[in-house]
Amino acid sequence: MIKFIKIVATTLTLIISFTAQAQTESGKASFYSKSSSGRRTASGVRLHHDSLTCAHRTYPFGTLLLVTNPANGNHVIVKVIDRGPYVKGRVIDLSHRAAKELGIIAQGIAPVIVEEFNESVIPFKPAEVFSKPELDLSTSDGDAATPIWVELNQQMKQKKQQEHKEKKKR
Repeated sequence: MIKFIKIVATTLTLIISFTAQAQTESGKASFYSKSSSGRRTASGVRLHHDSLTCAHRTYPFGTLLLVTNPANGNHVIVKVIDRGPYVKGRVIDLSHRAAKELGIIAQGIAPVIVEEFNESVIPFKPAEVFSKPELDLSTSDGDAATPIWVELNQQMKQKKQQEHKEKKKR
């Protein structure tokens, strides 16, 4: 009975954590200073102040997050490469470049909205707006023109035949 309870508790914890990750978070964001460049992160990647990266407590390394600054509407897509922030009330630590893109450098700490970026969604134009272009496969040499690879193949065969004839003469 105790094992069953442990399994159920573990399963519920996993379900709750996955559900929490799929939802939008809002809170305060801070950013790494430029002097942090070169230090190794929790994932083993070196931090660079000009990259679009971040630290998050729960998302797996490599996850892309869409971070939006509600004050000005700016948003940026960052990659999770580190763990943190470990300060109460903060949800994400951004690289210097990501903070600059969001416009929070002067503030230091700013409210943001964080959500997982789904890169598998491909934007498209509706079929009635977008039409496929018609390809013109004709050449300027006329109707009897052959592709260059066919001509080169024929030239190679002729060259081999000539070499073969010269060998027979010797």
